[in-house]
Amino acid sequence: MRAVVVQHYGPPSVAQLTELPSPEPKPDQVVVRVAAAAVTAGDARIRGASFPPGMGTLGRLALGLRGPRSTVLGMVVSGTVEALGSRVAGFAIGDEVAGMAGGRMGAHAELVTIEAKRLVHKPAGVSHDAAAAAIFGGTTALHFLHDVAGLQPGQDVLVIGASGAVGTSAVQLATLAGARVTGVTSGRNAELVRTLGADEVVDYTTTDPTALGRRFDVIIDAVGTLTPATARALVREGGTAVLAVAGLGEMLQSRGPITTGTAPGSAALVGRLLPLLERGELDPVIQASLPLAEIARAYEIVDSGRKVGNVVVRP
Repeated sequence: MRAVVVQHYGPPSVAQLTELPSPEPKPDQVVVRVAAAAVTAGDARIRGASFPPGMGTLGRLALGLRGPRSTVLGMVVSGTVEALGSRVAGFAIGDEVAGMAGGRMGAHAELVTIEAKRLVHKPAGVSHDAAAAAIFGGTTALHFLHDVAGLQPGQDVLVIGASGAVGTSAVQLATLAGARVTGVTSGRNAELVRTLGADEVVDYTTTDPTALGRRFDVIIDAVGTLTPATARALVREGGTAVLAVAGLGEMLQSRGPITTGTAPGSAALVGRLLPLLERGELDPVIQASLPLAEIARAYEIVDSGRKVGNVVVRP
C-alpha cells in the first residue's frame, strides 16, 4: 500500500510517500481503506516536534527521540471497512466508517488498522471529506463546550482562533446551542466567522483580545493567545475558560475556572458530531482537499498559521 512516512522530525518535506506492506488486523481491530484523512495541527506538531513550551522532552520521550515511533501519522480517517479482526462485532466489510485512530495514528495511508471501538458508522449523507475534516476540531469543540463548560442557551461565548479547525466548529456549535458568540480572527476571515454564526467578530490585528473590557461565560482559546492570568480577567464567575493550546507552565497554573488538556477523541463524541453534518447544521469548512501525494503541501498550509478550517488528503 502507499503511505506517507515520517522517519525524522522536521519540515513538511520529511513526509515522504512510499510503499509499505498492507496491514493485518489484530482480533479487536478493523482495517479501513482510507477515502479521506485530515492533516491536523496535531499531526503537524508531531511531524515537526513543535511541542508546547516545556513539553519538548516529554513529547520526545512519549513519541520518539529523533522521529515518531509511529512513522505513519494521521489521526482522523473516513473510509470503508476492508477487513475485520476475529473479535470484531457490529461492522461488516464494505461499511463506511469514520473515527480517530488514537496513539497508533496511521491514517495517512491507503489502509489503516484501528480498534473497532474507535469507529462509528458514517452517515450516508456525509461525504468522506466532510467527516474527515470535521472530526478533529468538531469533537474538541463539542467536548469543551458541552462536556467541560456545560454551555447553556443565552450564555456569552468567546472563541479565539475562530477561523481554524477547532474555532469554526466552536462558533457553530455554540450558536446551535443558543449562545451569543464573539469570534476572534483576522480581518480577512471575519465574514466567514460571521457566516458561521458569530454575533460579533474581533479582528486581532487591530484589537487586543486580552483587553476586551468585558467577561464571558465560556472561553475557547484554540490558538494559545491567553495565559491563565489573562483568561481569568475575561471569564465570569462560575464560567469556564479552556486553553486548548497550553504549555507545561500554563497547565500547572490552571485551576478553578481555567482548564487545559485535550478532548478524548472517542467514538461517542464522533457519533454525536456526525449527525450534525448530515442535517446540515455543521459546515466542515474545508480549505483544501489534496491527493495523498501532496501531503507536504497540506502540511505547509497547516504550518503557515493561516489555515482556514480544515485540510484533508485523499489516497
